[in-house]
Amino acid sequence: MAQYRPVGSRTRWRRARALLASGLVLGVGAAVTLAAWNDSEHSSASFTAGQFGIVGAVNGTSFSEHPTQAATATMTFPATPMVPGTTSYALFSVRTINPSVAGTAQLTANAGNATGLGQYLTYGVRTITGTTCNATTFGSGTAVVTSGSALTTGAPAGTVQALQANSGNQVNYCFEVKLPAAAPNAAQSQQLTARWEVVATSAQP
Repeated sequence: MAQYRPVGSRTRWRRARALLASGLVLGVGAAVTLAAWNDSEHSSASFTAGQFGIVGAVNGTSFSEHPTQAATATMTFPATPMVPGTTSYALFSVRTINPSVAGTAQLTANAGNATGLGQYLTYGVRTITGTTCNATTFGSGTAVVTSGSALTTGAPAGTVQALQANSGNQVNYCFEVKLPAAAPNAAQSQQLTARWEVVATSAQP
C-alpha cells in the first residue's frame, strides 16, 4: 500500500532534496579548486664591476700613476733656458692599467699656463707612433693641438685618443714648445711651470 504523505511534508521533502543536490554540486566545485597543481622556476645572477685607470710616463717606458698636480710627471724640454726662436720637444705617454676596461684620452691645458713666461710661449701637440719625440717625429704625427697655440689651449672637443683595455696600447704625445723669434724683452728671465692633464674616460659598452 502506498505510503501517504501530507502535502506539506511532500513540499518540504522536495526542497530538502533540492538543497542536497546543490550542496553536492558545490562540494564537487570546491574539490576541483583545491586539487590544482603548482610548480615554479627560480633564477639568480651575480654581478661584478670592472675598473678603469691610466698611468703615464715621460720616457715612454716607466709608467706610474700621477693622479694630482702634487704628484705630477715632469717632462724635460732640453732646450732651456729659452731664447727667441727656440723650439723644444718632450714626450708624455699614457696607457690603461692592467686590468682595466678600454676608454679614451683627451688632453687639457691649465689656465695658469698663461702666466709668467707662458704668455710669450706657443706650443703644439701631436701623437706619434714611437717614443722618440723630436722635430722629425712631430712633423709626421697626428695633430692634437695645433702648432702655434697658446699654452692654455687643450685638444678640441671630440679630439680623443683610443685606449685599449689592459695596457693594450699606449698613446704617445709629442709636445713642441716655442719661444717665437719676435718675443719681446719683457720675456727675459720669466719663468713658468706649465701643466697639462690627460682626462681619460672609460668606453661605453
